[in-house]
Amino acid sequence: MLPFCIREFFCFGMKKKLIVLTISLLTLVSVICLGCVSRHDLKDGTKEPLSVPTPAETSEEEQTADPGNIAGTSDDGGEPSTVNTEPDDGTSDVNTDSVSGPFTLDFVDVFGEHYETLIDPELPMHAYDKGSFVTKDGTVTYEDESFFSVPGVDVSRYQGDVDFVKLKENGFEFVFIRLGYRGYGKAGSIRLDSRFDENMKKAIDAGLDVGVYFFSQAVNEDEAREEADFVFANLKRIREEFSDEYYPSLGIVFDPESILDDVARTDDVTAEQFTLNTITFLDAVRAEGYEPILYCNMLWEAFNLEMKKIYENGYQVWYADYEPFPQTPYDFTFWQYTNEGRIDGIDGSADIDIRFIPK
Repeated sequence: MLPFCIREFFCFGMKKKLIVLTISLLTLVSVICLGCVSRHDLKDGTKEPLSVPTPAETSEEEQTADPGNIAGTSDDGGEPSTVNTEPDDGTSDVNTDSVSGPFTLDFVDVFGEHYETLIDPELPMHAYDKGSFVTKDGTVTYEDESFFSVPGVDVSRYQGDVDFVKLKENGFEFVFIRLGYRGYGKAGSIRLDSRFDENMKKAIDAGLDVGVYFFSQAVNEDEAREEADFVFANLKRIREEFSDEYYPSLGIVFDPESILDDVARTDDVTAEQFTLNTITFLDAVRAEGYEPILYCNMLWEAFNLEMKKIYENGYQVWYADYEPFPQTPYDFTFWQYTNEGRIDGIDGSADIDIRFIPK
């Protein structure tokens, strides 16, 4: 029999090995879990925020997701200099008037993951004052000396039977309606949202201002133009079936998004190509006489789009961000501030937006 001290030495050694092995296993599990989160970040942050994605289709022909997921994509936003311009609450508080060159912005996606991106102060910056945002009972309003806000929503077939009259009675003034989408599977089939006609007619009959959006999975300019032509054809059709008043007075939105939880046809599309797709679609929108609008989040502005080219073309931006205040310093006209709103007229969660209107 071994002496006690020797036995204790070997026992301690075995215990130490077990502890090391346990720590290693826990580390491996953590890495795997973080990998899962990173995969989700590849949607949009979003973005997306997006959502924590809103429901996606399961068949290859309808594989898609809705905007609002937008705050959580690592492909949806991006960044560098030496100044941390983000306060601890994760919201941008930058005085761009005193900035003479590019600076680094720290921001978070919908999962709380931090990113850094280089901001170009030569691009149009918004002038919204953080102190002028008011949040009450989950509803955001804004007013200062130059702007005031009006509330709106965005809907697709996932919201089911929407009571637009109730929305109007409760103070909502506008709605973005999904017209259609391209599937994210290999086939990339284009489909009409099954509730588009109904939503369009009911929303305009209720007296709401209407815009339409198309969920894009285009991989090149030809596909982006095909998506635009699909939108134009269906807007023409609905006016012929109903009347000329069924018209998207707010404009037409190009909604490019990453897919969080599956392999998608756009996974390898570069920021340069996404930008070309965006310009192709929105220039076609303008040529048809509609207002061109881009839907994006901070991740897309940072990593997936060349924002200088976007602003050079003068498109409006519908910005998605579920933080208490918008994190982007860049200019935008609409803010989708939640995908978990509860409002009379929509069963379940709703995407809620505000529109900034100059006084």
